[in-house]
Amino acid sequence: MKIGRVARLGFEIGTILLVAFNVQATPIISEFYYDAPGSDDGQSFVEIAGLPGTSLEGFVLEGVNGANGAVGPSVVLSGSIGMNGLFVVADRLADGSTSVLGADLLANFDFQNGPDSVVLRQDGVVVDALGYGVFGAGEIYAGEGAPAPDVSAGQSLARLFANVDTDDNAADFVVLGTPTPGSAEFAVVPEPTTALLLCFGLGGLAAGGRRHRGISNDSTGTPI
Repeated sequence: MKIGRVARLGFEIGTILLVAFNVQATPIISEFYYDAPGSDDGQSFVEIAGLPGTSLEGFVLEGVNGANGAVGPSVVLSGSIGMNGLFVVADRLADGSTSVLGADLLANFDFQNGPDSVVLRQDGVVVDALGYGVFGAGEIYAGEGAPAPDVSAGQSLARLFANVDTDDNAADFVVLGTPTPGSAEFAVVPEPTTALLLCFGLGGLAAGGRRHRGISNDSTGTPI
């Protein structure tokens, strides 16, 4: 029974470590709204998560066409991530306004419905990528891991936690019935060193439990 508790605690600590080591400091795509009911003009947005105050100079958002791999539109970013850890890039209308509340940057773009991808680059290097939809043979997937689903009109794709990236779009993103630009859930985890100390302590408890019960793994039957 004691060994069972240790195994369960080991799983819980492992989960903490998994989240801790996948919490991102580099900006990543946290929510994506590309298919509004009716016209997308002035409605769509890409939300980016990162450390508050992080400059987005040198960052570019690019669409990648799933049919042929063509790149576009491209949105050059500027400004800094806000104190809430989020930065919203919104499509603008012809008059320079947008329907996206709380937008931090307005640009003219229209990312397509899936299967497609949107990529975040820093100085030409890919730092995050979201592929969405069902990709057929010969189509170009530029996301991470398996693709996220293609949403219905009025829905968005959002990370389970805005600051956690496991490099698998299907695991990281869920469909939101109501888009939430400028608002997101963030994972709060202990410092990795703290989690490691907990794990090492748990390992010691497990070893002690095995010795106490006289459990043996060698051929002589000598307790270890």
